[in-house]
Amino acid sequence: MLIQFDFDAAVQAPFRMQPGLRRMAVSATHFTPIPAGSRHQREKLAVLSSTPERALVASADFDPTACLNAVFERAQLEQPEHFAWDGRRASSPTLGVTVDDQGVHRTARGVFGLGDEVARCIETLPAAWQRVALLALTFAEDLAIVDARTATVPWIAATLPSRWSPQAKVGRTFAQLHADVADNAALLKAGEHLMQLVCSGERWERFVWNVTGHSRLNAHPLVVASEAWATGAFDSREAPSAWFRSERQTFLPLAARQQAVFMIGVDCEALPQAIDSPARATTLRAAVDSMSDQVLAYRGLVGVKSALIHWLDQRATT
Repeated sequence: MLIQFDFDAAVQAPFRMQPGLRRMAVSATHFTPIPAGSRHQREKLAVLSSTPERALVASADFDPTACLNAVFERAQLEQPEHFAWDGRRASSPTLGVTVDDQGVHRTARGVFGLGDEVARCIETLPAAWQRVALLALTFAEDLAIVDARTATVPWIAATLPSRWSPQAKVGRTFAQLHADVADNAALLKAGEHLMQLVCSGERWERFVWNVTGHSRLNAHPLVVASEAWATGAFDSREAPSAWFRSERQTFLPLAARQQAVFMIGVDCEALPQAIDSPARATTLRAAVDSMSDQVLAYRGLVGVKSALIHWLDQRATT
């Protein structure tokens, strides 16, 4: 998997919809470079080239400059061979593209396709989003800004959402953002405290997962049906039509502004590759079996729970 995902910390029984935050290690990084021409980059490029309005959204009165400066500085600190920032100019040596106040500049030929896809894509975007797009095509993580002062998320750049729409989430409060989450009482009760916590100065991370019937990284609801399961998805013991979708979510705080940048790194792996041991199969089986009917429905697993558990039982004995 490309994204750092802590399976043992994330997959637990009984399953509960809860924050699951933990402090990031001092040496832990937020950004994951994506190889040129990789699946992550191709899907991000497709979104930013064809439907950027679905991914890049902001409240009209919100200025993201301070948060973006912090993000660009962090990217350079963590991955200097992949991203550079001097306060005006953002550069990706691996992509051969630089963005500054004068526009988009090609500094080297790209290493896939015709060699200029990334630059051409970024050139079509409004100037306010061009540096953000360069960052998005350099690293796996999507971004959102959390504002504890208003308890809202006023700015989102999410090319690979997991069955949610950035347009429908921007500007909403924590309670509104999580209103449709199953078994959400614990989340909603902790909402205000959580927003204050992630903006308070420490770096936090959490992990999210699901079993899905599709392999797309971009799971925007206009792209992927909520229950895209093939008939007999688990008939094959070795190659089921199922994937393990995972997210590593991190928070980069701007304590003085009571804000944080929320980063989401998505991955999707064929189920047998992710569940590669009897121990993992046993753990995932227990988690799925403990889900409430509401959670199963929210996660699109109602129709396949029995088949999935049967497949995991087989996997646990091999």
